[in-house]
Amino acid sequence: MKDIASTGRLRIGIDVGGTFTDFVMADAVTGRVALFKEPSTPDDPSRALIEGLARFLAREGMQPSDVGGLMHGTTIGLNAIIQRRGAKIGLVVTRGYRDILEIARCRMPSSFDLHAQKEVPLVPRARVIEIDARFDRDGRLTRAPDAAELDRVAAEIAALGLDAAALMLINGYANPEAEGGIAADLSARVAGLSISSAATIWPEIREYERTLVACLNAYIQPLMDAYFARLTAGLARIGVTAPLLVTASNGGSLSVGSAIARPVETILSGPASGVMAAVRQAGQSGMDSIITFDMGGTSSDMAVATEGTAGIATRTDIGGLPLVLPVVDVNAIGAGGGSIVWADAQGVLKVGPHSAGAHPGPVSYGRGGLEPAVTDCFIACGFIDPANFGGGSLPLDGDAAIAALEGVATRIGLTGADSAARLAEGALAVASAGMAGSLFRTMAERGLDPRDFVLLPFGGAGPTHANLLAEEIGIARILVPQAAGAYCAMGAAGADLRRDFVRSLRVELDAATAAQAGATFAALQAEGEAWLDDELPEIADRRAERSADMRYAGQAYELRVALDAGDDAAAWAEAFHREHERIYGFRDTAAPVEIGTIRLAMIGAGQPLAPDSATGEGAPVRTRRPMFHRGAWCDAAVYDRARLGAGAVLPGPAVVEQPETTTVILPGWAASVDAQGNLIIERTPA
Repeated sequence: MKDIASTGRLRIGIDVGGTFTDFVMADAVTGRVALFKEPSTPDDPSRALIEGLARFLAREGMQPSDVGGLMHGTTIGLNAIIQRRGAKIGLVVTRGYRDILEIARCRMPSSFDLHAQKEVPLVPRARVIEIDARFDRDGRLTRAPDAAELDRVAAEIAALGLDAAALMLINGYANPEAEGGIAADLSARVAGLSISSAATIWPEIREYERTLVACLNAYIQPLMDAYFARLTAGLARIGVTAPLLVTASNGGSLSVGSAIARPVETILSGPASGVMAAVRQAGQSGMDSIITFDMGGTSSDMAVATEGTAGIATRTDIGGLPLVLPVVDVNAIGAGGGSIVWADAQGVLKVGPHSAGAHPGPVSYGRGGLEPAVTDCFIACGFIDPANFGGGSLPLDGDAAIAALEGVATRIGLTGADSAARLAEGALAVASAGMAGSLFRTMAERGLDPRDFVLLPFGGAGPTHANLLAEEIGIARILVPQAAGAYCAMGAAGADLRRDFVRSLRVELDAATAAQAGATFAALQAEGEAWLDDELPEIADRRAERSADMRYAGQAYELRVALDAGDDAAAWAEAFHREHERIYGFRDTAAPVEIGTIRLAMIGAGQPLAPDSATGEGAPVRTRRPMFHRGAWCDAAVYDRARLGAGAVLPGPAVVEQPETTTVILPGWAASVDAQGNLIIERTPA
């Protein structure tokens, strides 16, 4: 494959988090990989990106013209949805379906809570407009809107003063081109207002979920458009004119044009990139079954990979709303480095869910924060050296952190010597217990035992907290990559180009319908090839991954089953029987099998980055400092990660420092350095 960064020597991955914006730079000339962190600017994330990139280039002695490609993950769309700060949008639906968002799936958030509140619809009923248009199940337009009907609907849209709108017609999934044409006709009548066609974006059966995809797309599209306009202008201002790619929720990436047209595909882009990088690293280290642990400033996320493949979910919840697009299956499991440590009215110690974020941040940041956070607990326990945080570029106020923790300790009746350290250890135990509970529940739903997996932490706080979590859940092995502190940016820099395509068929599986599905797969692959040609025509390393949602006749929901090339109905049925038996413990070969939706992922291979190999010699101890563990202080060796050589062994208690993160090795554990510079942390024999 031709290098995406072929017009310049540098390929740069960027991940904008709630606390820090991370950068990873790969130099095609020297092969060197460099990392950098810049405090995020939540009021305008593009500012931290542009200023941080300029500082990063200056630090590395590079020019803006050296940049050949930028790959960028963002949570702007996700934050807008969660905080309900998106655009003012309207919805156009088939006549008779005006209440589709209110009715939803007729389920209460909690069946046993009489006071439970339903999620407020993304579009209020006053901004839902009916149109006399619908399709039958075969995609025939049974009620076609004439010019007068289109004019009426367009006038109602214009009168609402919308920023964008969405369109969903019943059975539109069976004829996405026709629904897209109606959306275009309406847009032309409303001065080019962007109207997202549900069937064009995601032609899958189930009208409520399809409507939400279109509404979410319209809701964040103006924000994303404005953000990328500011970003590209800012990059041009500092002299960077390289192509910009945006990471997607499915673990791949898109051009800026695709991201603006379909921003709903980027909602979970940041966490997905880190998981994909972790899967690649685990494969290189001979570890096929991993649990990723991404602990940043705001929250902690986990994902599971088995047999070298990350799990892909076709349904997730975003801000209480269902999203049916394929996403890397990432689950929030608990606190982040900025999560607040507090005591409730009964004197019970709590951690989160509120976060100090980047501003003001933990008390130790010295930016006006008054409530201690998890990062302050790391300082009080000796895990983090406040003078050397960020490699010394972001010194912290350790005394302020301890004073704030002592205040919480007093409120729960914890006094005497080392009250801050004891409170901090308790808070970290509370955080670990919460993470473990969420992780056990998620693993149990999949029939998996976390003790059979390797824990792979990343994010600024992941390696610091990983050993505590491993002890809590009984994992015996931890793999800490060299670039763990900026791993989502690492994943972005090496991301594949990827887009998912679907068509709903709803047919009973037999030889004839298998041939029909095979022809539809071929059409989707041609569409995918054309998309890759538009995105980056020089990519030669391409592949298509096929799957289908299948069920026994009469079942309400389907299982996603990977399918080989061809159209062998018997082979497809056997693949479904196997998957059903794996998940539910039985198969019913006498029951008819149905194909609901067929799925094709079109992938253009990227170029994953590999950090430098371990270049140090041995394991020289830089200094020693006290570490608080299990109610007592112990003497911990402190190492510089850059000075560790392959084969070095680091017995715990120990701390390994690098500018982007700090790795903690607890008593009873030891770390070794492999040839790639990864830290392998394992329990020591009793």
